[in-house]
Amino acid sequence: MLKNISRILMVVATPILVSSCWELDQEVLDGVTQEQVDNSKNPVLIDVLKASAYSRIVGSWGGHNSIWSIYEVSSDEMAIPQKGADWQDGGLWLRMHRHQWLPSDEAFRNSYNYCFTAIGEINNLLVQYPDLEVLNAELSVLRSLVYLWLIDSFGNVPIVTQDALGANPKNNSRQEVFDFIEQSVLDNVALLSTESNKTTINFYTAHAILAKLYLNAEVYTGTARWADAEAAADVVISGPYSLSSNFFSNFATRNSGSTENILTLPYDENNAGGFNLVQMTLHYENQFTYDLQEQPWNGYASLEEFYNSFGDADVRKQSFIVGDQFSSTGARLLDVQAEANDPNGPPLTFTPRINELAPGALRQEGVRVGKYEFANGASSNLSNDYVLIRLGDMILTKAEAAFRQGKTAVALTAINQIRTRASVAPLTAVTLDALYNERGYEMFAEASRRTDQIRFGKWNQPWWEKGQSEPFRALFPIPLNIVNDNPNITQNPGY
Repeated sequence: MLKNISRILMVVATPILVSSCWELDQEVLDGVTQEQVDNSKNPVLIDVLKASAYSRIVGSWGGHNSIWSIYEVSSDEMAIPQKGADWQDGGLWLRMHRHQWLPSDEAFRNSYNYCFTAIGEINNLLVQYPDLEVLNAELSVLRSLVYLWLIDSFGNVPIVTQDALGANPKNNSRQEVFDFIEQSVLDNVALLSTESNKTTINFYTAHAILAKLYLNAEVYTGTARWADAEAAADVVISGPYSLSSNFFSNFATRNSGSTENILTLPYDENNAGGFNLVQMTLHYENQFTYDLQEQPWNGYASLEEFYNSFGDADVRKQSFIVGDQFSSTGARLLDVQAEANDPNGPPLTFTPRINELAPGALRQEGVRVGKYEFANGASSNLSNDYVLIRLGDMILTKAEAAFRQGKTAVALTAINQIRTRASVAPLTAVTLDALYNERGYEMFAEASRRTDQIRFGKWNQPWWEKGQSEPFRALFPIPLNIVNDNPNITQNPGY
């Protein structure tokens, strides 16, 4: 029977399901009856059924102008400087960096739709296969992961499940979304596999979701849950994972063998495109450094202060591409269009300093994002699996949660595990600032910094080319088109 199910005709839920009627159509599996599906416990069949949901999660996460972008460019890690007309983009990325964004900005619409398209596909499967207990458990926890991104980004969003699919849903409160995420995991975690499959939800991924939820509980609900965050992180730490001795093996082109990665998005240049970091950050002339199939876009760069916060002995400082740039043959690269006021002249040189955010940012300035390996000959779509959850994050989660409970010895042991792997001296004492800084060093470019800055009270502070933020900017706006199309949706305060 299973040889006939390799082709599945999926009908995807309307992407903007919170602003229009959601119509369900039945899937068709070649050669397989609905009764056979409902009564099956065959794991191969279940893998086929859930594939469409995971494909929506892979989606646009690793590309430009979606959820990764709004997390990174709004933080103090990165900016997209405007170089004349290049990267002007209607001022979107300047506003994102300066915390002056608008509800009409396209990046919010893309991010919101990405999440609710995935939720729609999950609900589609849950309606069609209600009797497959293991499938339902996994998909319910997968949906809770998407809602974790939504509660963090937009806060007060509609809870849409397979049992509530009507048109024009209304916002749920952030507390209600929090409770929904927590209960979805707790109700289903016991049914999940304990095998280390990095591209699907398992028992340990579910506890990592809880750890992240509880770590930010005070932000989301006003009530701290530090002990719960530590307990959930401990479950993950006790699992089948270990810190990779080589930090960068977690981000290599073929990183599926990482001992540390817990949940990844399996991008592939031929079969699952969408991870475009190589295009997003490198200078045009770096095409010849890596013999790339397409010319990069010369966009994302890290901020000087953030880069300089890394110690020179810290192996994680190699997450940045800095200094003189060469071709794959060793020839010095030249930018013949370098501005006359570029102190380095035409020889391509990445400097930590960026002269200004706009409008005359110099083409060569700003260190670039090199945490993921760029394979020689790569296309615009990388074949690195994007890391969503890994053990290093969970160890730092334990360290912070323990410290906030007054368990300084536990926190010190945990943070020094991470520092030892990074070849930096262990700390003799822990402070909140030390924990915050360590998360910055460890989690750069992993869509973590914005959330950390909010939790540590750093988000509203000024940094380069950004003034004091208005407090309501801790939540992004509900996209304007969603509010306009659905009279039941209320915009977040301040917008």
